[in-house]
Amino acid sequence: MSQPPAFELAHHVIRRCLDAEVRDVVLCPGSRNSPLSFALTQYPELRLHVRVDERSASFLALGLSRVTRRPVPVVMTSGTAVAECLAAVVEAAHSHQRLVVLSADRPSRLVGTGASQTITQLGLFSSVIPSHQIETAQDTHRIPDIIQAAGAGPTHLNIAFDTPLLPTELAPREDTQPRLAPTPLPPQVWDHGEVCIDLRRRPLVISGDEAWEIEELADLPTLAEPTAPAPFHPVHPAAAGLLRKGSISQGEYQVDTRPEQVIVVGHPTLHRDVLALISDSDIDVICLSQTAQFTDLGRQASAYGTRVRTVGAVDKQWQKICHAASDLAADTIRQLLAEPEYGFHGVHVAAAISDGLGVGDTLFVGASNPVRDLSLVGLPFGGVPTYSPRGAAGIDGSISQAVGIALATQALAPTDLRAPRTIAYLGDLTFLHDINGLAIGPTEPHPENLTLVVANDGGGGIFESLESGAPGLREHFERVVATPTQVDIAALCQGYQVHYRRVENLEELLQALADSVDYSPGMEVIEVMTSRAGRRAFHEAIRQKLG
Repeated sequence: MSQPPAFELAHHVIRRCLDAEVRDVVLCPGSRNSPLSFALTQYPELRLHVRVDERSASFLALGLSRVTRRPVPVVMTSGTAVAECLAAVVEAAHSHQRLVVLSADRPSRLVGTGASQTITQLGLFSSVIPSHQIETAQDTHRIPDIIQAAGAGPTHLNIAFDTPLLPTELAPREDTQPRLAPTPLPPQVWDHGEVCIDLRRRPLVISGDEAWEIEELADLPTLAEPTAPAPFHPVHPAAAGLLRKGSISQGEYQVDTRPEQVIVVGHPTLHRDVLALISDSDIDVICLSQTAQFTDLGRQASAYGTRVRTVGAVDKQWQKICHAASDLAADTIRQLLAEPEYGFHGVHVAAAISDGLGVGDTLFVGASNPVRDLSLVGLPFGGVPTYSPRGAAGIDGSISQAVGIALATQALAPTDLRAPRTIAYLGDLTFLHDINGLAIGPTEPHPENLTLVVANDGGGGIFESLESGAPGLREHFERVVATPTQVDIAALCQGYQVHYRRVENLEELLQALADSVDYSPGMEVIEVMTSRAGRRAFHEAIRQKLG
């Protein structure tokens, strides 16, 4: 049966994507991309996810890629549909995820003619990534090389389809294959060479997103963010202020607390006191990365590398100092959480989630307060893969990323009687920002064990402890910074047909989380009614005790 050239081109594109290790594809409806839409239904070796919103769809693809480390295309029609992917492309570029924007377009001769739904798509993401035009079957042979050349990062393939777009009926494929295994690919590593570290010079490791386990540094005190590997000698982030003081006096004894060198692994971003250690001109900074970028906030690192060679041994007294500072910080946080004067806020929610996590769970954390709150209460620890959008650190697409992570995680355990549990911890504004991420059609793969915990404090709680929350700015704070919405989250969940549960206090939250261990309705939203009234005072108390 003769097929229109556009439909044949779509098949060539899909086959080349398979050659590039693609196993999941996210599709949005449209006319110009209809050759890809119908062709994709003929490839059972791919897992297809259909969404109606390109913005959410692109973040779903990003979430899938975070777990599998595979390129995941998001397919859409021409025009503004392509532009909807920009936020996800930015996050993918800065967090080094293999998102592929697979946009349909008119032929080049129609661009700039005023043709309906036609914009200049080639180069639309030029400030972040290059675009590649695909117009013929011969062009598609470049696709695996283009995706490979993007490395651990996004790319844009712009496919020009001419009319007629579709055949009148679909001919069966004769070369169909069974579903391909979605096993994760090994990470793509940039090797920046070897650095030598003298362990005798009071070292402190600061480990952030995109960090990895480095055997030579395993015995060093390590301040690790929630998305970093769990260290053997953890240092609580709230201890950073104590370590920066330089010395602590106790009676007639004086203890030197300032590290002589900080080893930055990956991309730490969360805590100001921690980042101040990286920027301190009196501390030698060594930066390690497996990507093209280094985190060197003060632009003062003495060495950059990927592999490590060490000399000497870390001083046991220095380890004791770091452990003591860490224990003091951790105890202080837990003591302050028990004080009723600070109310029931997001750190309480983080503590409940952290205390209830078990080996085999997966965690996704929103980029605002939630990831910082979890850091304050003990994460990371081993056996719980933790993901957070720390590349550009935006709240965009968080529900969709959590759904993608849950879908990818459960696909890795197809024979389990019950899908592994995924928990997502989000603030109310983060949740509302991607509410359409809950829109999953009845014929689509659904998360089988995803719990979305939403701490609803009526606005942007993170700003309470920042400069904008100062007492002298309170007159306009609520309207222009906190931005309360008064949205009925229960009604939204009902509209999206997502199971909903509301909890009012810590005891109810602990019970709801315990229930999710034994039973899941598939996807559930637990709305936790918190307050941000005591947030600023809580963080001020931390500073007074530890800063």
